[in-house]
Amino acid sequence: MRMLCWLVLTLQVVWGQDRFRWERSSERWRSHRGGVPRWEEAPVFERDVFTFVRVIYRSDSRRSGRGWGRGGGCWTDYPDSDLNFSFRLQQLTALKVDPEGIQLELTDPRLFDYPFIYMVEPGRLLFRESEVKALRDYLTGGGFLMVDDFWGEDEWDNFYHEIKRVFPDREPIDLTMEHPIFNLVFPLNETLDKVPQIPSIRQAQRGRYEGRTWERWDAQEPHYRVIQNDQGRIMVMICHNTDLGDGWEREGEDEWYFREFSEKKAYPLGINIILYAMTH
Repeated sequence: MRMLCWLVLTLQVVWGQDRFRWERSSERWRSHRGGVPRWEEAPVFERDVFTFVRVIYRSDSRRSGRGWGRGGGCWTDYPDSDLNFSFRLQQLTALKVDPEGIQLELTDPRLFDYPFIYMVEPGRLLFRESEVKALRDYLTGGGFLMVDDFWGEDEWDNFYHEIKRVFPDREPIDLTMEHPIFNLVFPLNETLDKVPQIPSIRQAQRGRYEGRTWERWDAQEPHYRVIQNDQGRIMVMICHNTDLGDGWEREGEDEWYFREFSEKKAYPLGINIILYAMTH
């Protein structure tokens, strides 16, 4: 697995005073990319760029959540979330980033070419046995999985059941704001007094004046949990009762949402997670 170590060692943050210019999506560049500008990759980095990898998985219709269709489940927020985040990562750090990203099943042999993978809405996740083995091999071999956007106890129970099939002898542990993942690049502990909860844009708008950021009553407290190997390396980063992906996807739709959630929380934390994964 290419871990891009030499790139990581030269990372610089270019996050300035006016780090974002908010623009409505319809007013940005028009293309098949939904308004996200495309950048050219330098030939020298052709095989050594960071690529955002979205995991394709199947769902069980008897469980909570949504399934294979591109409106939910593993396709939630696709493709704008992946494209926007890749653009911001390229824009705000010195990391060279693939402008397109890629989508892979866990059994795809190309998975081992990428050090970071992203799984969204695992509320009805159902692994095949071949996927359990492939994911275990990938993670114990140095890979990093980020799980995002699932809410409430039922969805947690489902994900917990499936990840325990991968690591039956390991338990997720909660991170606090003191952990470096919240402060590696962007010191969220200086601006937030607790771990952030990022709601979907519609939920944020509905709860704006009451300060409500949760999507259901059994999901009021966000959790950032990790599964580590024997040496303490994080293999799995679990973002429960929060939705970083919507903060990336919806950045151009509402300036208040952008300023309150995308700019302050979703992008800084996402970039922190990526750079932590690449340097640990």
